[in-house]
Amino acid sequence: MRRFDYVIVGGGSAGCVLAHRLSALPSLNVALIEAGADTPPGAVPEAILDSYPMPVFCGDTYIWPDLKAKATKDAAPRVYEQGRVMGGGSSINVQSANRGLPRDYDDWAATGADGWAWRDVLPYFRKLERDLDFPGGELHGGDGPVPIRRIMPKDWPAFCHAFAKGLRAQGVAELKDQNGEFGDGFFPGAFSNEDDKRVSTAIAYLDEATRKRPNLTVYSKLRVERILMDGAAAHGVIAVAENGERMRIDADEVVLSAGALQSPALLMRAGIGDARELAALGIACAVDLPGVGRNLQDHPSLTFCHFLEPRFRMALTRRRASMMAARLSSGVAGCDESDLYLSSATRAAWHALGNRLGLFFLWCNRPYSRGRVQLISPDAAAAPRVDLNLLDDERDVERLAVGVRMLARIVEASGLGRDGRDFFPAAFSPRVKALSRVGEGNALLTSALGLLLDTPAPLRRMMIERFFTRGLKMGALLADDRALADFIRANVFGVWHASGTCRMGGAQDRDAVTDAQGRVHGARGLRVVDASLMPKLPSANTNIPTIMIAEKIADAMVAARRGRAELSISGSPPLAAAH
Repeated sequence: MRRFDYVIVGGGSAGCVLAHRLSALPSLNVALIEAGADTPPGAVPEAILDSYPMPVFCGDTYIWPDLKAKATKDAAPRVYEQGRVMGGGSSINVQSANRGLPRDYDDWAATGADGWAWRDVLPYFRKLERDLDFPGGELHGGDGPVPIRRIMPKDWPAFCHAFAKGLRAQGVAELKDQNGEFGDGFFPGAFSNEDDKRVSTAIAYLDEATRKRPNLTVYSKLRVERILMDGAAAHGVIAVAENGERMRIDADEVVLSAGALQSPALLMRAGIGDARELAALGIACAVDLPGVGRNLQDHPSLTFCHFLEPRFRMALTRRRASMMAARLSSGVAGCDESDLYLSSATRAAWHALGNRLGLFFLWCNRPYSRGRVQLISPDAAAAPRVDLNLLDDERDVERLAVGVRMLARIVEASGLGRDGRDFFPAAFSPRVKALSRVGEGNALLTSALGLLLDTPAPLRRMMIERFFTRGLKMGALLADDRALADFIRANVFGVWHASGTCRMGGAQDRDAVTDAQGRVHGARGLRVVDASLMPKLPSANTNIPTIMIAEKIADAMVAARRGRAELSISGSPPLAAAH
């Protein structure tokens, strides 16, 4: 039986980075295990490569279909789309390449994640990127694996120019680089894409040369059931293939990169978590760590649409639809500046109906509410219970309410339409998702519905109220604070930025799960490297910060191995380790 130095569980945004960086050291034997399909060079599905992400995101092929989440305490569980394919979320997400703000990482360091302040993480943001618009300098990298670009204003369609007009009318500043200018303003959104094709971490890091390394073994369609433990020491995993065949993979160290929902579940099944809760499920406790699965965060979000007159529609042949975004400040007492994020898309879906609707996403940066991931069964096939617990803190409701009013003023000043009733609340509901699946039936249905939207205004209003808003009107919401708050609570959902469930912190912190290098407190041979580590959710989509985390920890792991090798050869500590 072959034994590895490292087995990486999860081939997502972090796992692919780790596999590439660790296997660059020829003395290390590395295994990467992905539960979903592989996407090797030359065989990446066109749906994944597409610059327009909604068709792949709205399908069930590349997600965990049984993974559901409750948005709030009173909400019904619904599917929470998490990537189950090589590249993970980076293979199905909107491709946003948003770092967040320096204060986000300074806060990490202040809360016990030593070595994770902005000055510490910036070199790794630079290392991962090949910025096609701002190469080099103090803030950007020019030769990293991930190409990052923007669609500049000169190439924006009419919808984006109208949105920008509305933002300017509200006094919002125009910025060129969201990853280099950190105040409020609107800007071309950065995204990980080249030649109008998505670049996932699987594409960027598991290239042909990397896959040919004799010391890297890549497994796909292999789901890890449990971590092999000897007391508090991990020494491998048991995984199951699609045909039900089980495989044992031994390793000196197990690295969990399965994401903020699956990584804590794997720890709890291994007996690492809250001892009392584990005992209630019949799981023997190996390490009592109450913080496992707690501190779950996501950005609470709302969705709005605007009917687009023909002059604002973009040809379906043009794939990229998300081109600009904005950071705004709510002004709610006690909340930080730039605590709101507003993004737009020139079409709401891939079909004829979606092409007649512009889309706006509003979310809170730096949410105060916290949720949990819990096991409902020790059975590895049972999905964990996910309670996002959005809006548990009233400040998140207040800020979204301010954001809705801001957005309404921006849209009113944009010139997108002559009638305010063409701007309406929407939701990425299961019904909307079903209509967004690619297929001949949906193409025919949405073509008919699209034609109905082009009918005279009274008929269009009737259709919008029947199919989208179910009677809700923006004017009524804006005129009634209570109605607006009720709408927010009923329609809020996350933006698939789950994080924080194995957060970094000192060993004396009972809520911390790992140290600053992702090593699980109280355990041996076990590490977490993914968005689970984030003490606080940054003011950003999580893909690029997660890649940064993997780059930084991989660098430390490789340095430690090299130092160990030098020590064994020379018999004395390497110079870099001398004190």
